[in-house]
Parts: sequence; structure tokens; C-alpha cells
Amino acid sequence: MKKISKIAVLSSGGDAPGMNAAIRSVVRAAIFHGLEVEGIEHGYEGMIKAEFVKLKSKNVRNIIQRGGTILRTARSEEFKTEEGRQKAYDNLVKRKIDAVIVIGGDGTFRGAGIFSQEFDIPFVGIPGTIDNDMFGTDFTIGFDTALNTVVEAIDRIKDTASSHDRMFFIEVMGRDAGFIALQAGIATGAEAILIPEIEGQAEKLKEYLLNESKSKKSSSIILVAEGNNLGGAVEVANKVKDDFKDFNVRVNVLGHMQRGGTPTAFDRFLASRLGVAAVDALLDNQRSVMVGYKNHEVVHVPFNKTIKGNRDISNELLRVADILTI
Repeated sequence: MKKISKIAVLSSGGDAPGMNAAIRSVVRAAIFHGLEVEGIEHGYEGMIKAEFVKLKSKNVRNIIQRGGTILRTARSEEFKTEEGRQKAYDNLVKRKIDAVIVIGGDGTFRGAGIFSQEFDIPFVGIPGTIDNDMFGTDFTIGFDTALNTVVEAIDRIKDTASSHDRMFFIEVMGRDAGFIALQAGIATGAEAILIPEIEGQAEKLKEYLLNESKSKKSSSIILVAEGNNLGGAVEVANKVKDDFKDFNVRVNVLGHMQRGGTPTAFDRFLASRLGVAAVDALLDNQRSVMVGYKNHEVVHVPFNKTIKGNRDISNELLRVADILTI
């Protein structure tokens, strides 16, 4: 592989708190090693449209505490085509970029893997998604912040739930994964947690509601991951209203507030460490790998494993949740 002297960095897919910290880390680690750095705005779409910006150390000053991403992010349908990827490659060559670091989730890594197979430009990925569902890493950038945001919101809702004797169905993000719902549910003492990974939740929920009806409990919190197999919080709540008319039911969909906000200390630390690791991986002639974080150590995981592998919900956490909802 040719010597690397200039790299690019981009963020792609959904934004996650800590992406700016990762960008800062990549830029400063690259400069430390004598490399030039360019940012690509709007992800792969910006690569196609040649939205490049030179990045110096001063450009990433005072961004470590900011949510979102200074490079902005977008999804690109054109990048999924051979013609679109050819445009992107031509722009990288024109800018004399030798390698690219991408910050995002499995869709981002899938695109990077295909691109690096078609063209001789190495890609390294940094996992940035609030869902924490990437195979090969214990944590993704943004998950800890999103989790804390959800916990704070639920704590506030619990105050009004108890004041008015209400049952709240709270929907959190998690179209395909229930990590936010499960851990937030345990952390806030939710009475029931509905996540996509578990079957037979309708029966368990009905059993819980029957017990609640008999005990006349004054308030409760039902946490609903948006992708669970019973539907969203509104759909589940409406069914409960029909079947249990005595309950004073309310719904709260937390939505995109989970993506924003100042990243926690852990997300800043994780992003900073993985940014340095990504630059190190490129200088070590690695390509088509994600730098992950397992057992408090940096690991390198091939893109094809991160894409094909499934991150399973911990059975121990499910057991804890079952015990504590009694």
C-alpha cells in the first residue's frame, strides 16, 4: 500500500453526540503524525459533490463538548450506485486523498467496505450511533449520552405520573435494537420494557396489567423501543386503553431529543480514544476495519463482520430487568 500523506474524515447516517469529539481526535492525531486532513461535509453525498474542507488543529478547537457533527451528515442514494461511487473516487483522487476515516453505523461501514473493494483507497470506521447495536464493540459513540438523556426525561415524567396516578407509555429510539430501552428501563425502575429482540411480550404485558388492575397501583412507566413487535407507544397504549378502561393512560414519544445534547464524559473519552486508534490503524496499513472498544481495549474488527454480525442483548440484563419489575 502506498504511503499515506493525506486523509479525509466524514460522518454519515444518523448523528450521535460525540461525533465532534471523534472528528477532533482524528484531525489532531493525523497532524501529530505529519498528515494533512480534509473534512467531507454531508457524508458520502458530500464525497460525490466534492464538499471538501481543509482541517487544521484550530478548526476543531472547542468542539469536543458540542453535540451533532460540524461536518454535518446525510444519507446518499447515489453512493449506492456504481456511477455515484466513481464520482466520489474521482473527487478523492483529485484532492490527492490517500485514505478515509468514516464515523457512523453499519450502513456507513457497508458503503465503505464496497467502496474500498472497488477502488484502492483504504477506509477505517469509527462506530457512532446512539443505538449501541454494532457488532464487535461494547460501546458506540453517542449511546451513553442518549441513555442519560432518556433517563433524565423519564425521571421527570415519573414525577407527573405519580402526581396524577397515570400510566405512561414512553417510546425511545431503537428500530432494530433495544439497548436504550433495556438499560434506561433498569436505570429508572420501569415497570415493563418492550424491545424488538424479545418474543411473547404481549402475554407478559397483559399479565402485568392484570396484576396492576387488581392491586390498583397509582402510577407506572412502560418503556417501549420503537421497533418492538407490538408496535410503537401510541399503538400499544391505545390497545391498553381499549382493554383496561380503568387506567389513566398517557403517551410520550421522546424522538430526536435523544440524538442531541452535550456528550457525556464517557462519550468524549471513547470518541477521543477511537479517533487516535483510527489514524494509527491507517498508518499500520489496515483497511476495511472498524476500531471498536471491548473490555476497555481498542480492537480492530473487519467491516464484513460488523455488518453480518448481530449484537445480542445480554441475557443477564434481561434477567435483572425481570427481577426488578416484580
